[in-house]
Amino acid sequence: MAPVKNGRYLYLAIPDEFPEPGKTMVYDDSQTIDLDQDGATPLEHGTFLVKVLVLSVDPYLRGKMRDPKIESYTPAFVVGEPLYNYGIGVVLLSENAAFKPGDHLYGVFMFQQYVVESDPGAFRVIENREGLPWSVYLGVCGMPGETAMYGWKEHAHPNKGETAFVTAGAGPVGSTVIQLAKADGLKVIASAGSDDKVAWLSSIGADVAFNYKTVDTRAVLEREGPIDIYWDNVGGETLEAAIEYAARHARFTECGMISQYNTAQPYHIKNLKSIVGKELSLSGFIVTSLRAKYEAEFRATFPRRVAEGEIRYREERVHGLGNAGRAIVDVQRGRNFGKSVVVVADE
Repeated sequence: MAPVKNGRYLYLAIPDEFPEPGKTMVYDDSQTIDLDQDGATPLEHGTFLVKVLVLSVDPYLRGKMRDPKIESYTPAFVVGEPLYNYGIGVVLLSENAAFKPGDHLYGVFMFQQYVVESDPGAFRVIENREGLPWSVYLGVCGMPGETAMYGWKEHAHPNKGETAFVTAGAGPVGSTVIQLAKADGLKVIASAGSDDKVAWLSSIGADVAFNYKTVDTRAVLEREGPIDIYWDNVGGETLEAAIEYAARHARFTECGMISQYNTAQPYHIKNLKSIVGKELSLSGFIVTSLRAKYEAEFRATFPRRVAEGEIRYREERVHGLGNAGRAIVDVQRGRNFGKSVVVVADE
């Protein structure tokens, strides 16, 4: 078999603000790979060849586009190397006893059409007994769903009849949190950035859904609050408004602050002293820190709940690895509707 092109999506430079396809990241198809084990480059013992099927695009990727000298919870991307994130791939060839051809693997993959891996501990086989689309394991049944469930169970401490406010409600984390909150008997206020997203929020159970671009957030919270639980995906002025209209002893889960990721002039919150007077609890968290505690429960319950329609989801599929940059920018600008994934290849 003749070698085939092995396209990659490369990280080129630290963005000043928003990433720019063609400037800070670019598609490259100059490399080739031999997919025939009897060809010129047979697999070494212990390795396995994977065809990447689908890749996740998440807000946190912007934080990896930074000076590597700046410490963070996740390493910086390496200039000149492919981007990487959670993905699903299918094993084509294997010289490792852990996997066989046809196994579908979940783990962190390079933004690349084909990869040769050697660490079986970095991946797990997805059985998918529920028959869900593979991409779902990058959204509601993957890291975003984990984020929603782990953070909710660890930090929300909900009581039936309380009021929760969820921002970026149309995203994969926010929409899952809305449904978890409703299952716990809460009144849910939720915001999103377009009218069709607002309609989606209402359809999954939000009691009060609004477009923060056309409706004043403070006015909604003044009318519908006070809020007992705040799930923060955006930070900035919305966090300030949530503090203003929080009930005493309210719990704030700080999951993300996407309004601050792509600006050189971050918003400075002016009412932090209210955290003391209202005795608020603010909890930041990273999903990987809670995985050991909740992962078994998540794997055992979430795919079934999704398959049975108990938890609903939306996806935005971008086809072709060459369009990964557009998908990344759309997520940073809030133009995606639902979980953004890049479909690299069919089976």
